[in-house]
Amino acid sequence: MTRVLVFDSGVGGLSIVRSIENQAPHIIVDYAADAGFFPYGLKTDEELQARLPMLCEALIQEAKPDIFVMACNTASTLALEGVRARVNIPVVGTVPAIKPAAALTTSGVIGVLATPGTIRRSYLDKLEHEYAANITVLRHGTSGLVELAERYVRGEALSQAAFDTVIAPLFQMENGHRIDVLVLACTHFPLVRSQIEKACPEHVMHIIDTGEAIAKQVLRLSSGEKENKHSPDRRVLLTGGKANRKAYAPVLEKFGFTKVNTLDL
Repeated sequence: MTRVLVFDSGVGGLSIVRSIENQAPHIIVDYAADAGFFPYGLKTDEELQARLPMLCEALIQEAKPDIFVMACNTASTLALEGVRARVNIPVVGTVPAIKPAAALTTSGVIGVLATPGTIRRSYLDKLEHEYAANITVLRHGTSGLVELAERYVRGEALSQAAFDTVIAPLFQMENGHRIDVLVLACTHFPLVRSQIEKACPEHVMHIIDTGEAIAKQVLRLSSGEKENKHSPDRRVLLTGGKANRKAYAPVLEKFGFTKVNTLDL
C-alpha cells in the first residue's frame, strides 16, 4: 500500500489531503506542517531556499513515505527542484492552475489569488508566458486570506465581510470587472471556498484550484501498489513545539489525524 506525505507551511495542505483521500481512499496519507516557520508568504526567498530542502529531506527520513507532496505554491515555486535533488522518492509540486484557467476563460481575463510570495515569483511569469500569452492575468497577493483560512479551519467565527475586504482589491484592478475565471493559487484557499465564492462578483463563472490535479498525479505515481512496510496509522509531523501541537490539534482531528509528533527543525 502506498504511503504519501503531504507537506505545507500550515493547514492549507489539508485541502490536498482531502482531494487525495476522495480519489484514493486506499492510500495512506500522512501530513507535515512547518508551523514553526509559518507563514511562508511573508518570508524572503533566501530564507525559504535555505530551509526547505533540508526540512523536507528530514521529514521524509522521519515519515518514510513512498511519495512526497509539496502542497504549497510558495514552497514549490522556490524549492521544488532543490528538494527533488536531495531525496530518492517522487516529489509532486503545487503550481498555480494558469493553464486550465486560460483554457476556460471566455472574457480573456483571469484572476489569481495567491500569497504575496507566489505573486512576485518569476515562476508565475513563466506559466503566464507559456500558457496564457494572449490572456490578461490579474494577480492579487494576500497574506490576510491565508490567516483567515487558518482561523476559520480552527473553528473561529469570522464574518463574510472579512473575506470580502481581502479579496476586493483583485476586482478593483483595471479589467477586474472582466474576470470570469479565478485561480486559487494557495492550498489554504479551498478550505474557505464558500466564503471566496460569496466574495466574488457575478461575472466570475469558474473558481479552480490544483487539488484534483495533484490527487491524479499521486494516483499515477502509486500505480502498481506495493506491500506497505509501515504502520497504517496516519500521523502528523509539526515543527514549532508543543504550543503549535495544541493549537493544531482541533483542526487535525477534523481531518482524522489524532497522532501528532513535534520535531525540532
